[in-house]
Formats: sequence, structure tokens, C-alpha cells
Amino acid sequence: MSTATASLTGTRPLLRAALRHDGRLFAPWVLVVTLLSASSVIVYPWVFPDLAARLGLAAAVEANPAIGLIFGPAYDLTTVDGFNSWRTLALGGFFVALGAILTVTRTTRGQEDSGQAELLASGVVGRSARLLTGVAVATVGSFAAGLVAGVVTALCGGAWEASLLLGATYTASGWMFAAVAAVAAQIGSDARTANALAVGTLGALFLARGFCLALDAPAWTVWANPLGWTLETRPAAGDHWAPLLLTVAFTLVVVTVGFALQARRDFGQGSIAQRPGPARGRVRGPLLLALRLNRAPIVTWAIAFHLLGLVFGYFTTSITDLVSGSTGVQQVLASGATTPEQLTGAFVRTLLSLVGIIAAVPGIQIVLRVRSEELEDRVEPVLAGALPRVRYYAAHVAVALTVITGYLVGAGIVVGLMAARADLPVGLVDVVLQTLATVPAVWTVVAVSVAVVGARPVVHLAAWGALVASFLLTLLGPTFGLDDWVLGISPFWHVPDTTAAAPDWSGLGWLTLVTAGLVAVGFAGFRRRDVGR
Repeated sequence: MSTATASLTGTRPLLRAALRHDGRLFAPWVLVVTLLSASSVIVYPWVFPDLAARLGLAAAVEANPAIGLIFGPAYDLTTVDGFNSWRTLALGGFFVALGAILTVTRTTRGQEDSGQAELLASGVVGRSARLLTGVAVATVGSFAAGLVAGVVTALCGGAWEASLLLGATYTASGWMFAAVAAVAAQIGSDARTANALAVGTLGALFLARGFCLALDAPAWTVWANPLGWTLETRPAAGDHWAPLLLTVAFTLVVVTVGFALQARRDFGQGSIAQRPGPARGRVRGPLLLALRLNRAPIVTWAIAFHLLGLVFGYFTTSITDLVSGSTGVQQVLASGATTPEQLTGAFVRTLLSLVGIIAAVPGIQIVLRVRSEELEDRVEPVLAGALPRVRYYAAHVAVALTVITGYLVGAGIVVGLMAARADLPVGLVDVVLQTLATVPAVWTVVAVSVAVVGARPVVHLAAWGALVASFLLTLLGPTFGLDDWVLGISPFWHVPDTTAAAPDWSGLGWLTLVTAGLVAVGFAGFRRRDVGR
């Protein structure tokens, strides 16, 4: 038996067990992308029943370049399939890729961290069997997501070729980032680090693709980005299948790299080895403990938001060129419905809301770290002394809210400085004031995780659900013409436009009350419930 064959011994029974257990965990991602795509073809004829309404949608989308930063170019919004392609191609691929990343890291480094891998290794299981199993489960899950979403979308009224091609882009995104996660699992020192590396790569490529498309950068910048290949398939606007061959080639090459790295690393370690701690602990107090536990992601996110501020700042300075080259914007200005100053203010408000939504991610991660520490039996020994539960939880909540405020304000200052150097209707003070007005909305999103982890940690996914809902309602809600009470579910809808003549500040008061209520629920629950339950 060759060495390569021996390293894969036991893959078949391990794969069957993984599909039964981890395959079910991929089901929510299948459901999310299916609902995302099918709802588009069902709702579109109701919301936009005639050509005039559809042309109005196209003009509204073109008038706000910040929307294109996330969803990409809208090739044809006058047909149901063209609308579905614009609304779900980028987001659907992102969600499936995220599910693939979590699956691979959970079945590889996650098992090593928990000790399950050592138990499996005591049997007849080859060295590479677990990695192959993780990649295979993510591959099957991604294929299921694309197939189910494509078929259900077509049955709901979409064109078969466009729907199946759209589903294939979901699958391709999942496959590529299953391969990226396979490499990250060998580099990171533990599962959390591997997740951060893979998700960070996904986020960076996602924003880079949107940035290049929004600024109409040269075509090679899109083709240089693996996520750009899925956009070049253009479902319902050409139906090109050939770019998917590049995604398959990318997956095979990167998976091969992952197996090569796996054969050379030590079990339970990564290429980035963990440094040994000091002989005597230097952490004094729960606040320093919370900072110490989250030190690495805090520094990483700080660097990311500095770069994000530079990217969005450059994007803001290009608003004049984007406006002048947009026929949709010119139609809006010609109608007298708004002025260049109001249009720029709305653009900055949307852009900073997007930055705020991203800033909520590290805040939620810090709060959820409390739950992971519980499950790893590290919280109970800390609380066994004289440290009150409320003080321990308050330290983590304080770190989360302070850190995200610093991220958001720092990025806002960078955007404001760059806007001040350009000939724009808004300056540094305007941008910073709009940034500060966005902070309470970010706190509200993070407060949902505080309430969930404190009172009902078994439903911790609700914390991410609140973030996704805010994202979809903030960026897509207005284009659908949803009622105010629906849009008001998103905290960012209550953020006033501080550049307006008479901004309405009452929304911030309501956000403060909701945030305080959620935090109170979290602290009351954490004080009463059993640790680790």
C-alpha cells in the first residue's frame, strides 16, 4: 500500500459519520440561499408589476453606488431573472462559502482542539482522512445548496438555465472556499484562528470585487479575483458557464496545497505556532482577561478597519465621477427630487451604515467568546473565586462596545479626512458626526448577542440573524418599497442623516432604550442561569 493511500485509510466510514452529523449543520445554509433566490422571483412581480416600476428600481439602484459595492452590477432589472441574479448572486455565493469554511474547520482543526481527532486517530484512520472528509462534506453541502436553490427558483417561476447557472455559482463559491479553509486549517494555530484566516480572505475578496466593479476598474481586476469569476457567468444576461471551469481549477490547486501543508505540520499545531505563555500570569481583573482573550482578533480587526477606511474613503472621493457617469443619477437630479448635496449625504450615510454593520461582527464575536469559554469549562473556575458573574460579563460587554466604537469612529475619521481633501459637499466634521450617529445602531445589533448569550445561549445563532436582517433591510429594504415599520426593524433605519437641514434625532433615543433593555435582559439571564448550560 502506497503512503498516499495509507494516509487516506478510514475515509469512507468517517465520511458517512460526518455526513450524518455535519451534513445536517449545512442545511441552514442551503435553506438561506434557497429562500434568498426563490423569494426574489416570487416577490418581484408583486413589488414591480410594470415597466415603469422596474425602470424606477433600476434608477434607484444606479443612483446609490454604495449598493453596487455589495451586490455588484445590475445588468437587467426589468426581468425577474435579471433582478434575481443581481440580488442573490454575490450574497448567495458569500453565504455558501461561509458555510463551507465553517464545515471544513469544524471537521478538521475543531476536532483536534476538542480531542475528538486524537480519539479517531487511535483507530485505523489515516493522517489525511479527516481533511479529505471535511472538504468532501463541504463540497457535497455546497453542491446541494446550488442544486436545491436552482431547482426551487426555477419551479417558482425563474428560467431554468438562468436559475441553474445561478445555483452553480453558489456551488462554485462554496468549493473554492472549502479549499481556502483547508489551507487555513493547516496554517492557523487552532480552529478559531483558521476560521479567522479563511473568513478574512472571503471578506477581503468580496469587498475587493465590489470596489473594483463600483469604480469601473479595468476588467483584469475582476478576473484576478476568484469571486469575480462567478459574476462573469452573468445569469439571465448571457448565461456564460465557462468561467466556472476556473473555479474548479482553483479548488483543485488550493486543495492540493492544503494536503501538502497537512502532511508537514504537527498534530494539534499549525504553521503559525502558538507562543507559550508566561510562567506566572499577569492578568489582574476581568477586564484585562477579556482583553487578553480577544487580543489577536482585536488587533486584526483594527488593521482591517484602517484599510476599510482607506478603501471606503477613496470610494467616497470618487462619488463625483460616479454621479456624473450615471444616467440614473442624472434622471433623479433632473426631476428635482433631490440635490447633489442630499445625494452625497445619503451616499455617505449608506456607506457608514455598511461600515457599522461590519463593525458589529467583531463585537458579536467578543460576546460569543463568553459562550465558547463556558463550553470549554474555563468560566466556572474563574467564577469559583470572589469574582461576581455580573462583573465578569460586564467586562466582556464593555470590551465589545468600546472596541466596535473605536473601529467605527476610526474608519469614519479616515473617510472624513479623504472626503475633506476632495471637492465634495461634505467635509470631515459632517462625516464624523454621521459616524457618531451610527454608533448607537451598532450597539443595538451587538446588544442582541448580549441578551442571547446571557439569557438563552442555546439560540446563539439569533445574534448573527439580527446582523443579517439589519444588513438586508438596510441595503435592500428601500428598493423594495417596504413599509416603515418593516424597515424600522433594522437599527440603522433610525440613524438620522446629519447633513440634512433638520435631522430627526428621536430615533437615536429609541435605539438607546432598546439597547439598554437588551443588555439588561442579558445581565439578568447570566446572573441566574447555570454556567455552561
